[in-house]
Amino acid sequence: MSMLAVRGITKRFGGLVAVDGVSFDVFEGTIHAVIGPNGAGKSTAFNLLTGFDRPDSGTVEFDGATITGLKPHRIVRKGIVRTFQNTMLFDEMTVLENVLVGMHVRTRVGFLRAALVLPGTLSEERLAREEAHRLLRLVELDGASDTKAGDLPHGQRRLLEIARALGAAPRLMLLDEPAAGLNNAETGNLAEMLRRIRDTGVTIVVVEHDMGLVMDVSDEIVVLNEGRKIAEGPPLLIQKDPTVIEAYLGEGAVDA
Repeated sequence: MSMLAVRGITKRFGGLVAVDGVSFDVFEGTIHAVIGPNGAGKSTAFNLLTGFDRPDSGTVEFDGATITGLKPHRIVRKGIVRTFQNTMLFDEMTVLENVLVGMHVRTRVGFLRAALVLPGTLSEERLAREEAHRLLRLVELDGASDTKAGDLPHGQRRLLEIARALGAAPRLMLLDEPAAGLNNAETGNLAEMLRRIRDTGVTIVVVEHDMGLVMDVSDEIVVLNEGRKIAEGPPLLIQKDPTVIEAYLGEGAVDA
């Protein structure tokens, strides 16, 4: 059984059909990419999977249970997190504090307990900080843990947002264009990091325009065009699919 089962999801905005009957499966332990030209419906599909929009028709299942239409915070508690095209960090907080904020969905200590320093508070705080440092080491940011997030360069801001998402201890993570604005070296580091995250047991779905990254890290690729799925398969198959080449990749991709 697939971890994530998407069945015929459709979303209309007035007369525009942004996502049109899209179906695909994501299996545990894989990196799954969703690609397509601008306006293909990729980000809208992400919004439908994570509760930021509700599909007009179709269903989304996670571990065999329907999550269609659930609010985003409930979907996070079920083990699905996401990042966004534009980083949404707390710039006045430190790098470490940003990750700790991401962990709030799985900690028991509320504001009152923390303020009163009730029994168990200090122990949980210590464990949370240890886990936050582990996540920062995973994305190679532990050396910047005391730096304000607003002082980080763009590439490290991307990595911090991923670390913060991992703070919720997800089983499935959806990344919306994580390589946007990165140079070649940073993109290469991102590819290695995605593999490390996958190897820790987190399944990944990524929307991305950087075809070098997609072909490098993906196990399966879904291709959207004008809201419809036009192809699905492993990278080598997608590279040579004539429909994909015509719609998106371009003739040079055949020999990539």
